Order: sequence, then C-alpha cells, then structure tokens
Amino acid sequence: MHEMNVVIADDHPIVLVGVREMIQRNPGFTVIGEAVSSSQLIAQLEQHRPDVLVTDYNMPGDALYGDGLKLIEYVLRRFPDTQVLVLTMVSNSLILTRLQELGVAGVIQKNYLHEEIQKALIALSARRSYQAPPIATTSVTANNQEVDKRFASLSVKEMEVLRLFVAGSSVGDIARQLNRSVKTVSAQKVAAMRKLEADSDQALLTYCIRAEQFE
Repeated sequence: MHEMNVVIADDHPIVLVGVREMIQRNPGFTVIGEAVSSSQLIAQLEQHRPDVLVTDYNMPGDALYGDGLKLIEYVLRRFPDTQVLVLTMVSNSLILTRLQELGVAGVIQKNYLHEEIQKALIALSARRSYQAPPIATTSVTANNQEVDKRFASLSVKEMEVLRLFVAGSSVGDIARQLNRSVKTVSAQKVAAMRKLEADSDQALLTYCIRAEQFE
C-alpha cells in the first residue's frame, strides 16, 4: 500500500502531540508537517502537498485565511488532491452538513478521537469518505423567513462581527481585525445574539450558517 503523507494542525500543542502519536501507530501513514495556526497550516500544505490533512475546526485565524468554514473551504479549493479530515467539538447540524457539502473526507468529534481515528485513516487510505457515528445535534427552531427577518434587524457593524465569528475568530481576534476594542466587539456580538434570539454561541452559529452571506 502506498504510504500516505499527513499534515496535522491544532492550536493546542498537547492535542497535536496526541494526534501525531495516534496517526503514526498506523504504518501506512507518516506525519510530515505540523501547524498551530491558519497561516502555518497553509504554508505546510504549500510545502508538502500531503495526501491527508487532519485539522482542528477552530484554530487561531488571521485576516488572510480566517478559520472554521472559511479556512476549510479555501483548503479544499486550493489543494483538491489532499483529503481533509476535520476534528471538532462542534455538534451543530448545519455546520457539520456544510462541511460535508464542501467535500471534506470526514469529521471526527474530538471526544471520540481515540475510538475513531484509525477507522477514519483506513477509509482515507482507500480514498473513501469516513462516516462518523451519529451524534446529538443542535436543533433549529426558526424557519427561514424568521431567520431572514432577524438578520435584517442587525446593524452593519453587528454583521461584520458575525461574519468573522462564523469564520472562527474569537472576540479578541475580531477586535484586532476591525480595529475596535474588545469591549465594543463583545457588546456588538451580545446585541446580535439578542436580536437573533440566540442564547449560546452554538445557536448563534446556527443562524449565521443559515444566512447565505456567511457562506
């Protein structure tokens, strides 16, 4: 069997070490590059052109490549020959569905990583998609018309904050990118959550993903 080269990415060094060790237990895979940020990840892909990328969904983003869906979409478009396996704690059904639509090879929930990583690698070695076990996902209660109505009530600045939020940026990252204070960005995010009637970050992401301007 052809030995497959792998690049791994996660902003937590301990997780990165753990992922590397688990992958290298499979003799058919070799880790040839590691990254802890979006920019490092793209640099590793440019340098190595690996067969497989195993990346965390949420990593420190930057103005160029972003994070989350924005980063994954860029990677899939720029490196079509690389199979992408996404690691995440996100259980939002809309985000998981969007990842599949974009063309990732699979998504592994981090709390099932030890049980599922070898199954995923076997699937990827055969150029097949990895099918994760079903998980509980966040329900969506509002219809599309109601979602559109709520988004229409947002200010331009609140929309700017949400656009970066759905790409995976933290409040601090957004403040730096928009040249605003952390307090201001936090207040704008909270105001948007109230208007969207979202009581958590997961619920907020649900509304953001359903709005076409955030795709």
